[in-house]
Amino acid sequence: MSDRIYMSSPDVGELEERYVLAAMRSGWIAPLGPDVNAFEAELAERVGVEHGVALSSGTAALHLGLLGIGVEPGDIVLTSTMTFAATANAIVYTGAEPYFIDCELETGNMDPALLRQALEQLTRDGEKVAAIIPVDLLGKAVNYTEICAIADEYGVPVLADAAESLGATHNGRAAGSFGQASIVSFNGNKIMTTSGGGMLLTNDGDLATRTRYLATQARQPVAHYEHTDIGYNYRLSNLLAALGRAQLTRLDEMIAKRKAMRNRYRDLFANVAGVEIFGGQNDSEDNFWLTSIVVDSAVTGWSPAQLSAALLEDNIESRPLWKPMHMQPIFAGARRLANESSEQLFGTGLTLPSGSALCEAEIERVTSKQALFLESNA
Repeated sequence: MSDRIYMSSPDVGELEERYVLAAMRSGWIAPLGPDVNAFEAELAERVGVEHGVALSSGTAALHLGLLGIGVEPGDIVLTSTMTFAATANAIVYTGAEPYFIDCELETGNMDPALLRQALEQLTRDGEKVAAIIPVDLLGKAVNYTEICAIADEYGVPVLADAAESLGATHNGRAAGSFGQASIVSFNGNKIMTTSGGGMLLTNDGDLATRTRYLATQARQPVAHYEHTDIGYNYRLSNLLAALGRAQLTRLDEMIAKRKAMRNRYRDLFANVAGVEIFGGQNDSEDNFWLTSIVVDSAVTGWSPAQLSAALLEDNIESRPLWKPMHMQPIFAGARRLANESSEQLFGTGLTLPSGSALCEAEIERVTSKQALFLESNA
């Protein structure tokens, strides 16, 4: 069988090797070090905020971000239902209750009108909403203009989950710069990676300081080990930060390759009735992390699952759009405000290989397999 083609494999090479080798030779093998400090400063500058705190994962950044803005057990945190489980899990880590908000059909991002409706109802009922976590889906920033305005109106802090959107913008402003804080992820499937890792980004110096403190086991600044708070082992290693620094220099290059891949798919499906590129026609501010299609099976005569099965025959990975959190067994009892858009997208969407590490031969293999499928099902 042919080698597996993944949706978004890491794109690393000689530059990354040089950065990591230099970090090893510097002697900073243990967690923290000069590359961590530099990576925090470089990414914060790229995004346009004052502080970055490099952490072991985007999930850790969400967890500490929630703690830092004061989320406590029994509070309610409103978040997108169309997301990966890490967003909801981090809320549960704090003892708070995740409350899921459905999405706009075109983008899959949090629907501002539903957010307002939920805040109105919960405020009327006297319940405490401690935070809002909007999630930038597949590299498209949410409508922060409306969402932040609504949050300000109700006095609720926003912690932006930009795990998937580094390099994207909203109205010309960088994803990762919105809310009281934002988080990004450097997991292996993201555009730029540190193998695992994430960062909290903020203009709030006190929040950044508190996050660093909690992420290093809440150690007091004394010679012996002294602890007055429960802390976490959440800091990023110096070696992984070196990898991230190299990747950051290539971020725009990798985004451009993913954009080119999306355009290949746009051309492939341009004349196929019943198929649209997910996210809408206006993707000028996306980072093109993953490209998905939305299929109207009543028009095409075939389903996303059938196309996925055809790709799998040639060892090509594909995947449905996120299964909404309110449909997950673990959150079956969670409260939500739903309009069925997320459920429709889960049933009709398919995510295709999108990575910048794809070579031309792999791209041709992916597109040719799909072209054959379309021809046989025309």
